[in-house]
Amino acid sequence: MALFEGLSAFPITPTDQDGVVDEAALARLVDRLAEAGVDSIGLLGSTGTYAYLTRDARRRAVEIGLKAADGRCAVMVGIGALRTDEAVCLGRDARAAGAHGVLLAPMSYTPLTDDEAAQHFMTVASEVGLPLCIYNNPTTTHFTFNDALLARLSQTPHIVAVKNPAPVRDRAAPDISALRALAAPGFSLGYSGDWRAVEALIAGGDAWYSVLGGLFPKPCVEIVEAVKRGDVEAARRLDAKLQPLWELFQAFSSLRVIYAAANLLGLSAAQPPRPILPLPGPARDRVAAVLATLALT
Repeated sequence: MALFEGLSAFPITPTDQDGVVDEAALARLVDRLAEAGVDSIGLLGSTGTYAYLTRDARRRAVEIGLKAADGRCAVMVGIGALRTDEAVCLGRDARAAGAHGVLLAPMSYTPLTDDEAAQHFMTVASEVGLPLCIYNNPTTTHFTFNDALLARLSQTPHIVAVKNPAPVRDRAAPDISALRALAAPGFSLGYSGDWRAVEALIAGGDAWYSVLGGLFPKPCVEIVEAVKRGDVEAARRLDAKLQPLWELFQAFSSLRVIYAAANLLGLSAAQPPRPILPLPGPARDRVAAVLATLALT
């Protein structure tokens, strides 16, 4: 099974208004991904609303997801938490459930220094003992991993990958090359931000951490396969077809769009956790129109 390479698909975590996981809906979503042949599944990422769930709900979501995946692909679990000891506990929960790796974001209220972030990650990696991917998501965490810090952490046992925001197209190749030159050999460079991630793959990125792939894996699998066989033209053509969706992601946030799409397809009746509100009628209608035009199911 491939971990930290190829397509890593991130599904929502359907819950009721009290944060109780909808077991049938989550299992249905995970089975859909495994059947489509994704390389890995990222449970409890930002799209999986990990920060809004209790430890018990997160533990249950991991159990459901791993059972539904049934060994068909690798499963990575988000373990971000404000406190280091809490992240360790979440990581141990993931390990006990059988997860293949973990994804850690530097959640904080007080802004972290580089040394504080480094100590947090090194402690969690040591205590959990699973392959760990650094989640560099400045938009939500308000902390940015620079290349020097990533290179430092890449020397740490068990820290083997990063999930970076994808750079603009003209910066993809030089940015990836610069980081790869600093990081430990074999350290996986993966990228998110679906509307830019394909160019990062083409430029030499190892993994695409995809929101869209968590609901519509087939077109994303096709893009990754095109890149793997060196057919850049085909990858860009397939990516261009998805531009209407990328525009919706940028206009309304990928999280809200994916929830609306899951509802429209009847795959989940769940709404985003409050205080996040579902898309209003006109925006939801735009999502429905794009899904119909692209014939995504």
